[in-house]
Amino acid sequence: MTVTNELVSTYFKQTPAYKCWLNYDLIAKNDRLEEYKEICGDFNVLGDTLIYKSIKEELTVALHSMSHKEEVAESTFEDATLIISDSERVNLEDYGVEPSLFSSINEEGFLIKSFHNGERNTVLIIGKTDKGSLYGTYHFLRLLQGNESIEALHILNSPKNRVRMMNQWDNVDGSIERGYSGQSIFFENDQITSNLDRVKDYARLLASVGVNAISINNVNVWKVETHFITNRFINEIADIAGIFRAYGLKLFLSINFASPIELGDLQTADPLDKEVKNWWKEKAAEIYKVIPDFGGFVVKADSEHRPGPFSYDRNHADGANLLAEALESFGGIVVWRCFVYNCMQDWRDRKTDRAKAAYENFKPLDGKFHSNVILQVKNGPMDFQVREPVSPLFGALQQTNQVLEFQIAQEYLGQQKDLCFLVPMWKEVLDFDTYAKGEGSTVKKIVDGSLYDYQISGIAAVSNIGNDENWTGNTLAQANLYGYGRLIWDPDLTADEIAKEWVSLTFGNDDNVQEQVLSMLMDSWGIYENYTTPLGIGWMINPHHHYGPNVDGYEYSRWGTYHFADRDGLGVDRTIETGTGYTAQYFKENQEIYNSLSDCPDEFLLFFHHVPYTHVLKSGETVIQHYYNSHFKGVEQVKSLIEKWTSLEGKMEKQQFENVLNRLDMQLTNAKEWRDQVNTYFYRKSGIEDEKGRKIY
Repeated sequence: MTVTNELVSTYFKQTPAYKCWLNYDLIAKNDRLEEYKEICGDFNVLGDTLIYKSIKEELTVALHSMSHKEEVAESTFEDATLIISDSERVNLEDYGVEPSLFSSINEEGFLIKSFHNGERNTVLIIGKTDKGSLYGTYHFLRLLQGNESIEALHILNSPKNRVRMMNQWDNVDGSIERGYSGQSIFFENDQITSNLDRVKDYARLLASVGVNAISINNVNVWKVETHFITNRFINEIADIAGIFRAYGLKLFLSINFASPIELGDLQTADPLDKEVKNWWKEKAAEIYKVIPDFGGFVVKADSEHRPGPFSYDRNHADGANLLAEALESFGGIVVWRCFVYNCMQDWRDRKTDRAKAAYENFKPLDGKFHSNVILQVKNGPMDFQVREPVSPLFGALQQTNQVLEFQIAQEYLGQQKDLCFLVPMWKEVLDFDTYAKGEGSTVKKIVDGSLYDYQISGIAAVSNIGNDENWTGNTLAQANLYGYGRLIWDPDLTADEIAKEWVSLTFGNDDNVQEQVLSMLMDSWGIYENYTTPLGIGWMINPHHHYGPNVDGYEYSRWGTYHFADRDGLGVDRTIETGTGYTAQYFKENQEIYNSLSDCPDEFLLFFHHVPYTHVLKSGETVIQHYYNSHFKGVEQVKSLIEKWTSLEGKMEKQQFENVLNRLDMQLTNAKEWRDQVNTYFYRKSGIEDEKGRKIY
C-alpha cells in the first residue's frame, strides 16, 4: 500500500470534525518524530483475515498522516520495525516474550512490546487473536497521537467486560428516536442506506475504543422494521454486518416480539406455543445462513405499549427463553431489556412507584433465564436522569446474566446542545458498592461477571451519533462517545484520564487548549445539574420532547407530576415506613442510608424523601435556598464555559470552534429559562423569599 491508495485520498478529504479522534495530526518536528519514524517507517501485518486487512488500511492512513513521509508501504516481515500479528503466527521467544504471558489475558487482549536486538529497534503488537491485534493497533496509534515515548513499551492489556455494545435507536425512515445529530447513517426512506463508506467509518470509530457489538435499529420496532428479519432486508443488513465484522463487531437486531403475527404467518406469539417456537427457530436459521456470526436479538417487550409475553399470561423468562432456544445452536444471544413499567399507572397514588418496576418484574425470575439470555438494566431505576441512584437490580440478580445500560445520547441532559460530559456520572455508577456479597461488591464487578461468575455480561449504551458532519451534533459530545468505549474497556480509568486522552486526540497537544477544554468537560455535569434539577428530583422537563423546563411536566400528564411539590415541601417519599417502600429493594447497608432522612446524601434527598422547603441540607442551606442558589449559579457557570471556549479561537479548525460556540449560546438560553421557571415556580409554591434578594419572579 502506498499513499496513492484511494483510502488515503479519501481520508485527506475528510474534515477534522468528521474524523473525530482519528485525526492523526502531523507529529511536530521534534525528537519524538525521529523516534517514531525509526520505528514506524516499515510495518508488517502478519495475517490475512478481514480484521488484518482493516489493520493494514488504518496503519497506512495513520502513519502517512502523522509521519511526514511521502510514501507509506507495508514492508517484508524481515525488514519490518513495526510488526502486528497474533500469538500463533510469531515466534514470541525470538523477541524475549514467554508464550505463557498470554494466558493472563482474554481473547481480545494484546501485548505491545519494544524490542532491541542491537541492530535496530522493533515494536511488536501481538494480539491473542486478530481482534486483539486490532485493539492493540489502535492503542499504539493513541500513544503516537499523544506524543508518548515508544522506546521501552511493555503493555499487556485486555478488556474487563466481555460484552461492549452500542444500541442504535434508528428507524427505517431515517429518523432516530432520541437522536440529536441528524438522521440515521443506516437507513433512509424505508430503505437500507447506500452510503456504506460512512458505516465503515463508524465501525472504525467504535473499534478504536474497543466496542465489539452493535444493534442497528430502534428497540421500539415498528411495522416496516419488523421485516428486517425477512428476505426484504436481510441481505442488505448482511452487507452492514460484513463491514462491522472487519472491525471486530457483531451485529444484533432489535425485534418485534409479535413478529409471527405481524409478518402474517401465525395467529399467536405465545412463547409456549409449539408453532411459535418452531417459527423462531426457522427464522433464526434463515438469518444465520446469511449472517453466520449474527450476534442475536435485542428485545423491548411489555413496556410502553410494546407487545410481549404478558398478552398470553406468560412472564419475561418465558418470552426471553423462547428466543434463546431459537438462537442457542448458533451461538446467538438474547438481550432482554428490563425497562418495563406500566406507563398508564396513576402517579398520584403515593404507593405507586415507577422506580420499583424493574426489580418487581425481574427479581422473582432470577435463575429462570437460559444461559444465553442477558438482562439489560438501565443504570438507574427511572430513565437516564441527571442524578438518580443505581438500580437495585444490580446485585439482586445472582443467577442471571446482566448488562448495564447507559445512554450516551443526552435525552434528558441537554440533547447535545448543552454540554454534559457523562463519564464522571458513569464512573459513580460503576464504582457504587451494592454490598450484594459484602463490602466491595461494586457494580463494575457485577457487570464484568466476576462477582457472580456470569457467563456473558458487560455494558451497553444508547448511541449519540447521526449523519451530521461531526457525528454528534455538538463536537464536544464526541467526548461521550469516546469516553464510553474507553470506560467499558477499562472501568478503572478515571474520568480525568479519559477526558485528557480525548482532548489530545481531537484538538492536539496545545497546553492551553487541553487545560480549558478539560476544565469545561469535567465541570459540565455539575453545571447542568445546577440549573436543572438538583437534589435528585429529576424530570421537570417538557414531556415527550425532553428539552427545556416544564416543572409540572409528566409524560402521561393526567397522572400528575414526578416531584409532588405542594405549599409545604417537595420530593418523593420512598421510605419503608411512610412511602412507596422502594428503599427496601437495596441491600441492608444502602437501604439504611437511603431510608434515613439524616443519612441520605443530599444529592439524592428528593429522590428518597418528601421534605419541607425549610429542611436544612448538610451544606447548611435550606432546600429552597439551595434551589435558588444552584439555578443562579448554573447560569453564571455557563457564561464561564463560553468565556473559556471563546479564549481558544484560532487554536482549532474554524468549523469545530463555531459549532461549539453556537451550542454554548443555546445552552445559556436554556439555562436562563430553567433558572427563571424553576425559581419562580418554587417561590410561588413556598412563598419563601430568596435570602439574597435576587429577583426570581
